[in-house]
Amino acid sequence: MARPLQLILFIIPTLLLFGVTYWYFNELKSIKNSSFIIINKADMTLSQYNYQGHLQRQFKVATGKNFGNKIEKGDCKTPEGIFTIEEIVDASTWSHDFKDDNQGPIKGAYGPFFIRLKVPGQKGIGIHGTHDNTSLGKRASEGCIRLNNNDLIDLVKNIKTNTVVVITPGNEDVMINFNPDLPSNTDKETQKVNSQKSNPNNKK
Repeated sequence: MARPLQLILFIIPTLLLFGVTYWYFNELKSIKNSSFIIINKADMTLSQYNYQGHLQRQFKVATGKNFGNKIEKGDCKTPEGIFTIEEIVDASTWSHDFKDDNQGPIKGAYGPFFIRLKVPGQKGIGIHGTHDNTSLGKRASEGCIRLNNNDLIDLVKNIKTNTVVVITPGNEDVMINFNPDLPSNTDKETQKVNSQKSNPNNKK
């Protein structure tokens, strides 16, 4: 009776030790494969860092054409804050009508992928490719973050869902966030309101 008991007392701790060791090495592997992304609206770059904070890759981007933090759908502003990747989808067949270029719907406007970000109150914000590389480095999008298509493909190979994405404002964004009535606010709706305030005789 003593021998089976000794055997049980040996096997149980051994199995527990094996389980904990297996879990530990899986967690360690997960940490080593993890990364985070910082999108800087000041210098129009997307930078990916590994878990140790070492820069892995950096790309030029385009962000929302209007300064400031995103408030509502259609304001053409890129949200600022800490978000995560919700999903990565094939966007190669998607098209989009930018309306202000008089070209109608453009197939491939989003490039090969759409990296959807989990942004509270917003469904259509993400990182995607572009048909117009001349827009990169500028405030040119309707709120999303644009990348060169080849850079996007490289990025998608090295990220996963739930990756943290931090979007930081530029100086102009900070100024507009604190004082949206500034003349430098490129939001057309704000300009319209300010124009009406300055010209009380304009009833249009």
